[in-house]
Amino acid sequence: MPHTLHHALYAALSIVKSHCSLIDKLKETYHMNDRKQIDWKRLERMIEERKGEKWALIPLLQDIQEAFNYIPPEAIGPIAKGLNLFPSEVQGVVSFYSGFSMEPKGRYVIKVCRGTACHVRGGKSILKLTKKELDLDEGGTGKDLQFTLETTACLGACALAPTMMVNKTYYGKLTPPKLISVLGEYSREKDETK
Repeated sequence: MPHTLHHALYAALSIVKSHCSLIDKLKETYHMNDRKQIDWKRLERMIEERKGEKWALIPLLQDIQEAFNYIPPEAIGPIAKGLNLFPSEVQGVVSFYSGFSMEPKGRYVIKVCRGTACHVRGGKSILKLTKKELDLDEGGTGKDLQFTLETTACLGACALAPTMMVNKTYYGKLTPPKLISVLGEYSREKDETK
């Protein structure tokens, strides 16, 4: 009996491993097709400018995030090598700070405030309308990498509630018509850049 049980467990593990391998391949395919193209020469130049400067990790990550709208996971190794760090040190910093993302973000990152003042003044309806207009859920990024929708506990502009940010620009005292107008401006910019 133990011998049969051993074979059954081995067979079950083989099936699980093959399914995990298939899922990993699907994830890789999905992410590689979804990721925007990275200008690796530009990334190499950015790393080279700070070569050997361990203290420069956060400024370098900020520059990369600004340039590409995310930290490409494939860049962790070259960043670590360039700054004489372990990849785990770079990964630790990237995963610790919420300002860094290893998933591609949209050209426009929209942050809707969920703070108390915004909530009391209609922030929930602003978020709901934003989701509807962009056809995105919280934390989602459109396939065209135009918009990313995020929420935040507070934007620190309570007197202007309800508020949101698009990249570094604040929009306050939002109403549904004002929100639609703001989103329309960014959508028009998308159409003009085509």
